[in-house]
Amino acid sequence: MAAAPNGGDRPQIQPCRYKVGKTLGAGSYSVVKECVHIDTGRYYASNVINKRLMAGREHMVRNEIAVLKKVSMGHQNILTLVDYFETMNNLYLVTDLALGGELFDRICRKGSYYESDAADLIRATLSAVAYLHDHGIVHRDLKPENLLFRTPEDNADLLIADFGLSRIMDEEQFHVLTTTCGTPGYMAPEIFKKSGHGKPVDLWALGVITYFLLCGYTPFDRDSDFEEMQAILNADYSFTPLEYWRGVSDSAKDFIRRCLTVDPTKRMTAHEALQHPFVAGWARSPDDNKGANLLPTVKKNFNARRTLHAAIDTVRAINKLRQGDFMNGGKSREPGRNNNNNGNNSNGPDSNGQPGTGPQKEDSGISITGGTTSSQGKDSGYGTQPETDAGGDVAMDDAPAPVPASLRPGSESNRVVETSKGLWSGLNTRR
Repeated sequence: MAAAPNGGDRPQIQPCRYKVGKTLGAGSYSVVKECVHIDTGRYYASNVINKRLMAGREHMVRNEIAVLKKVSMGHQNILTLVDYFETMNNLYLVTDLALGGELFDRICRKGSYYESDAADLIRATLSAVAYLHDHGIVHRDLKPENLLFRTPEDNADLLIADFGLSRIMDEEQFHVLTTTCGTPGYMAPEIFKKSGHGKPVDLWALGVITYFLLCGYTPFDRDSDFEEMQAILNADYSFTPLEYWRGVSDSAKDFIRRCLTVDPTKRMTAHEALQHPFVAGWARSPDDNKGANLLPTVKKNFNARRTLHAAIDTVRAINKLRQGDFMNGGKSREPGRNNNNNGNNSNGPDSNGQPGTGPQKEDSGISITGGTTSSQGKDSGYGTQPETDAGGDVAMDDAPAPVPASLRPGSESNRVVETSKGLWSGLNTRR
């Protein structure tokens, strides 16, 4: 960003280089729109963040920019930050356009799904996590919703996205993180204990993701937030009901156990996990040796959770209307945990093999609400959603008044306003 003349505070005016198109997803304080670079004609995704609604959470955007600037273009399984800038009302993060959908949605659309497929997905994710850790970065919010496919093709790259909670840990030699953050069901015990955490929390989350990929539900689902936290603190999980785990190898179960180790010093590192037989073994096995088809079990459990969550969301909406505190007809999930449990939760199958029916728990990310209610909070910003504001700049219930047409992205007369005292103070803003 160019400095203001004579050190003054006068905003610098630059022409916008992008035209925005259809909405790809929407959250509580941002929307993701397809955009095209005017000069090159290349398509990207633009995360449009409303400044007023984002107030108090600016650090999440700073974190995401700092992390992505450090690792963008360095690994094929990490979302690339192409550009970032701000206008008077919004912040814009321009990234790769990931149109292949979220991880678990892709699995449910497949005709078959084997343990070897799960191992391939974990291998790709671990490779990216190892790269992050080698560069002193801990993600802190790994979950299926933050794993996206670049394109709809079967061989598309899997991308790690949403670095809002990430931290660069090599800024100080003995940097220890103590902030409680993440998505509760994927958070490691040391985060709840506030005893200090670092890179091992990503391996714990990968253990939860692996468990989820092999059966369709997470290992620590309980009837309440407190019970879930206690289960995580004690690593209280099991590979039950047995009928859901008969087709899963002992190697896969051992991988999960070594990730879900309470003591972070005894947990596998990312590079050690890449050498584990579950990950490395399937890579060397013949193509015709894929293991059992897990799709019927995984899809059954996942769809049962989705139906349950849709019903719970409906009941909660009715209750809020009766209480008179339902704002704008939409649900808004913010980072941090809500003590009144107005979030999403689900239970794994009970001892009889039936999906659990516990209340839902809060998700730490930005909720993406599409045309179909999903059991997972789609905070990555790439969930499909009907187009509702093709000509506008921000599509949120609690958004400010429409920006004049002359100031909207895509307009010939649009100009980007960048201030010397805005959110990006201290950052080398580039255009």
